[in-house]
Amino acid sequence: MPRLVLVSPQIPPNTGNIARTCAATGTELHLVGPLGFELSDRYLKRAGLDYWPWVNLHYHIDLQAFETVHRQLGGRLIGFSVSGRFNYIHYQFQDDDWLLFGSETEGLPPAVLEACDATVYIPMEQPKVRSLNLSVSAAVGLFEARRQLGYLG
Repeated sequence: MPRLVLVSPQIPPNTGNIARTCAATGTELHLVGPLGFELSDRYLKRAGLDYWPWVNLHYHIDLQAFETVHRQLGGRLIGFSVSGRFNYIHYQFQDDDWLLFGSETEGLPPAVLEACDATVYIPMEQPKVRSLNLSVSAAVGLFEARRQLGYLG
């Protein structure tokens, strides 16, 4: 099943909401530091409600630590970005994909985007809206990958 990766998230409630989505779907959640909050942050815990025991959470202190784990486990890195190359609906996801999302303020760093096997975007109709909320984007991307791979039951 695809894994969900947040690179340097900054807003605790977004990460808490994503953690809740991961708990509900049995999806691994990888947090790559530096984080804009402490993992004990009350807003993070509150957004995740009482689902934290069911989150398969992996914390990587930095990109280098994450890259080491990725090399060991394999799989493609799929970066979600407003500047992505493929519309996420038309992209063919695979079971061992890592779905990468960047921080709320900066998105994925250029070096991470370059390291990705592919970059995808979620289309938006209104050109004055620069991006969707991180927790919404992560849920949209994860559920499309799960739909394609037959994980929706």
